[in-house]
Amino acid sequence: MEGPSGFGVTRCLQKLSDAEFLKFKELLSKETEEFKIKPIPWNKSEMASRTKLVTLMFTHCPGQVWDIVSSLFLQVNRADLSIMAQELRRDKESSYKEIMKTIFQYIWNGETFIHMKDETYQEIIEMQYKALQEVFHCPLEPVTTVVLGSKGKGKTTFLRKAMLDWASGNLWQNRFQYVFFISLISLNNITELSLGELMLAKLSESSETLDKILSDPKRILFILEGLEYLKFDLELRTNLCNDWGKMLPTQIVFSSLLQKVMLPESSLLLELGNPSVPKIYPLLRYPRNIILRGFNDQSKKYYCIYFFKNTQKGLQVFNYLQSIDQLSTICRTPFRCWMICSTLKWQLKRGEGMKLLVGETDSSIYTSFMVSAFRSVYADCPPNQNRARLKTLCTLAAEAMWKQVFVFTSEDLRRNGISESEKAVWLGMNFLQHRGDGCMFYHPLLQSYFAALFYFLRQEKGTPHPVIGSLPQFLKEVYAHGQTQWLMTGTFVFGIATEKVAAMLKPHFGFIPSEEVKQEIFKCFRSLSQAECSEKLNPQSLFESLDNNGEKRFETQVINLFEEMTVDIGNVDALTSAANHLLKSQKLKKLHLHIQHKVFSEIYDPEKFNLEDFKYNKRCPFMTDFGDGALFHIFLQLPNLKSVNLYGTNLSNDMVESLCSVLKCSTCGVEELLLGKCDISSEACGMIASSLIYRKVKRLSLVENPLKNKGVMLLCEVLKHPSCVLETLMLSRCCLSFIACGHLSEVLLCNKKLSLLDLGSNVLKDTGLHILCETLKDPMCTLQELWLSGCSLTSDCCGDISAVLTSNKNLKALKLGKNNIEDAGIKRLCEALRNPDCKLQCLGLDMNDFKTDCCADLASALTTCKTLTSLNLDWITFDHDGLELLCEALSHKSCNLKVLGLDKSALTEESQMLLQAVGMKKHLDILHCPWVKEESERRGVRLVWNSTN
Repeated sequence: MEGPSGFGVTRCLQKLSDAEFLKFKELLSKETEEFKIKPIPWNKSEMASRTKLVTLMFTHCPGQVWDIVSSLFLQVNRADLSIMAQELRRDKESSYKEIMKTIFQYIWNGETFIHMKDETYQEIIEMQYKALQEVFHCPLEPVTTVVLGSKGKGKTTFLRKAMLDWASGNLWQNRFQYVFFISLISLNNITELSLGELMLAKLSESSETLDKILSDPKRILFILEGLEYLKFDLELRTNLCNDWGKMLPTQIVFSSLLQKVMLPESSLLLELGNPSVPKIYPLLRYPRNIILRGFNDQSKKYYCIYFFKNTQKGLQVFNYLQSIDQLSTICRTPFRCWMICSTLKWQLKRGEGMKLLVGETDSSIYTSFMVSAFRSVYADCPPNQNRARLKTLCTLAAEAMWKQVFVFTSEDLRRNGISESEKAVWLGMNFLQHRGDGCMFYHPLLQSYFAALFYFLRQEKGTPHPVIGSLPQFLKEVYAHGQTQWLMTGTFVFGIATEKVAAMLKPHFGFIPSEEVKQEIFKCFRSLSQAECSEKLNPQSLFESLDNNGEKRFETQVINLFEEMTVDIGNVDALTSAANHLLKSQKLKKLHLHIQHKVFSEIYDPEKFNLEDFKYNKRCPFMTDFGDGALFHIFLQLPNLKSVNLYGTNLSNDMVESLCSVLKCSTCGVEELLLGKCDISSEACGMIASSLIYRKVKRLSLVENPLKNKGVMLLCEVLKHPSCVLETLMLSRCCLSFIACGHLSEVLLCNKKLSLLDLGSNVLKDTGLHILCETLKDPMCTLQELWLSGCSLTSDCCGDISAVLTSNKNLKALKLGKNNIEDAGIKRLCEALRNPDCKLQCLGLDMNDFKTDCCADLASALTTCKTLTSLNLDWITFDHDGLELLCEALSHKSCNLKVLGLDKSALTEESQMLLQAVGMKKHLDILHCPWVKEESERRGVRLVWNSTN
């Protein structure tokens, strides 16, 4: 890693072509003779990269490097670089801040696509820039700030502007003494590093030392660019490290920094795109957000004028963009605006006038840009030659995607068939740009586009590429395995596989097999739609990709592959997209939908949003409609939809009322309604109850809602109605007491349809159970399953339960786990199990407080009760003697048990072997937590959401 001096020299050298660089090295040996210093051996310099050569120069001729390179740049006819070197040059007294100012001024002028004056850009980001000043206001508090926004919104540009302004003395002057700008996109090939070494590489050779800087870490800010492109997994870890000087795996260093284990008093400023938020955001400690919203109309006008460096032409282009709604919308994203303006510039230069064949999709925009750039150089070349040229660039992009790298060496280019002259052309077209000792695509989105295009240019009968996977492999990585870095490439694959984009490409590059690729996509998603694979699918990624395809027939074909979907919605755009696509489904039967609470709060606030921006994002009308639950009119009336799960989606009373109005419609066929953890009130519970008399809903889950006794009372009034067909009612964790048991007992006497009642994790106590048992003993009670785990029951209630078990032949399953039932209670239960009138099939006793002494009673019950097939004894500690008694009973020919809940790993090795032998002999499934999956499914509890409310 090089310091600022070396960094400055490298920045100059990277602007040399390969031919100029070779000449530079040849002259270097003569130059060292002239300066009377030790020459650099030709066998070392000949094959040296630009970075390596800088190291050699500082080793062989310290103190004279700047003089030498300034002289050599003139000799290779690059006076511009000689001037650049002189400006970058510094002496021992130059401060770190001065060096950073020079470097980032060059970056700002040459590597951003803003193309406007600083003060104009400052006006555009005025609100966000003010937030950037205020968020770090407190000098004693370490702050983590995240710049959010979709790809292309200018997050990297915003960070670079912050760095430049700090170095120029215009930002955080009394807050941060040192700001380190770390581009993680360049670190993918580095598997180990230390944070101290990384900081040293940024420091000057003056009196500023690392020890001095780290003596006051509160004055340090790390700006992290490209975090979402780092190929190493950053996740919550237990092996984090606080030693900033220790060489560690790259992911440990940055996980430790993000999670405030390493240099916890320092502050962080980083950028995150939408796909990476669920992975990175949970690592951060109390993050504060700055959201970039893109260009408004005034910003677009400024941009056009500065881009074309001509007010009249800029206004002409601006007016053209505004005259076409699609283009006006597209240009709200700065990177897209740059692409559109670049495309128009090439067209105007060819004298064609302004004519863009741009549709609504990203792929058409990028294709128009790419084709126009190609025509600016290769307009007279035949399509087969242009196709061959394009394929080299696409192969480079695809190989880099599979390797997860973004910076390329000269060898990478040569290996993929890109010559020095073609590299110069790609640089001129702004397909590539210099980065350190190598180059990278002008924007990661361009790399994603060219990587997608690779799959349309490949030769079907050719030898498979050693690194690049097939299209089916790629699609599964993106849509089934959650490879979020590749999502934009997947989106581009969908977008290029259209007749419109294929028609744009064909005249210049030959035939594009869009139909063949669509068939491969369809085949892949048909596989992913199968029941065992559907849980793996990320529907939101699929919706985004279908949006970029835009062909309604293809979209409907793909959507109709799925009978079950799990959709997690984190913003209004995602909600709009999901609604649009699910509305087209004719086959969907089960929908698990989680809408994060923040989505409902995205309504217009004049203190937070510009009205024009808000209208553009369609938040006003959309959220007004959704605020009163109109979205349910879309989802719940899908023709084949039978099951809806909204677990974790906060529902207001108005939204519940709207949902219930749809349930009453003749066009709604929903039979299973899972509304766990939806913040449903007692009043809302009454509304839900009113919908149950319409002979539709058979399975209802209201778990983890504050219904309280009042809500259950309202529910029970309807459950007694003869038109109610409810079969399962899940009410665990609903803040109920014994009072609710009185209302439920009345239901159990008159409702012949209800077969499962879940009252787990409510403080019913023995009093509540006594009330229930009085009803359960009645022969008119037809309940088959009763779940009472975690209800604060004791051994005292076991007499009532025993009476039920010996008198009620309908009750088949009783779950009493997580209670305080001791030895005396277990003995009473076992007496009932031995009674020939007991017909119980499933009994849960897990996490109770009985001892090994009960094993004899349990063993006797197992050999006597002919109907018992499932027994849960999980989390109970048995000694080996007690376990021997159980195993003897389990092996008995009269024992019909098929499932035993027990954690074998908690037992001794001898006990484990004993159980294993019994399991094999009797074909007995011995499982830890045997009912968790079934209980979660019936309750609708989802453990797959990417984020929480």
